[in-house]
Amino acid sequence: MDVRRAGTRQRGGDPAAGIESLHAFSFGSHYDPDNLRFGALIACNEERLAPGAGFDEHPHSHTEIVTWVVEGELTHRDSAGHASLVRSGDVQHLSAGAGVRHVERNEGPLPLVFVQMWLAPLAPGGEPAYEVVRGIADSTPYALPAAGAMLHVRRLHPGERTAVPDAPHVYVHVVRGTIRIDGTDLGPGDEARITAARDLAAQAVGDVHAELLLWEMA
Repeated sequence: MDVRRAGTRQRGGDPAAGIESLHAFSFGSHYDPDNLRFGALIACNEERLAPGAGFDEHPHSHTEIVTWVVEGELTHRDSAGHASLVRSGDVQHLSAGAGVRHVERNEGPLPLVFVQMWLAPLAPGGEPAYEVVRGIADSTPYALPAAGAMLHVRRLHPGERTAVPDAPHVYVHVVRGTIRIDGTDLGPGDEARITAARDLAAQAVGDVHAELLLWEMA
C-alpha cells in the first residue's frame, strides 16, 4: 500500500481567476515520469471554483472522465449537445471518445468543490458519450467497462467498517473524515494506492462521518 498525503499534491489552477487545483498525478505543466498512472487511473484532481469561475471550452480525447461533486453545483456543457447541473451525490461520466469539447463552470452563488478522475480507456477512439447518475447509493458501484474499472462510493458512520475490493489495483481517495486501512490513518485529500488488495477493510475513525472513493481496477 502506497500512501500519499494531501500535502504532497501538486498545486495548479489559477487562483487569481478563482480556480484552485490539486493534482495527485503528473499533470499539465507538472511532469513527473514516476507518477504517470496507477492501474487505469491517470489523474485525480481536487478542484475548487469560486462563484463565477470555471474552465472555458477545452478539448479531450481518448479519456474517461468521472466527476464527484463534494460541495456546490457544477455546470457542464459539451460539443455533443449535453448540458447538466451536477450536485453533491451525483456521478458524472464523460467519455471523450475520439474527441469532444466541454465547459465546466461554477454558475452558482456558493463555492464549488469537486474531485475529477481521468482513466485511460482499454481501446481509444469511438463516439463521445455522457451520463449523470443522480444520488448514487453506497451499495451501487458505478461500472466503467471502457476502462476495466468500477467506482465505489462509501459513506461511513464513526466506527463503521467497509470492505476494500479484492482487485489487482485499488485506489482510495478520502473526501471527508478519517479512515484507517491496515493500521494506517488517512485524512481528507489523502490517497492509498493498493496493489493486489486482499481481505482489507476501511474503518471510519474519530467522531465524524467519513466519505471515500474507491476505484477497483484490473
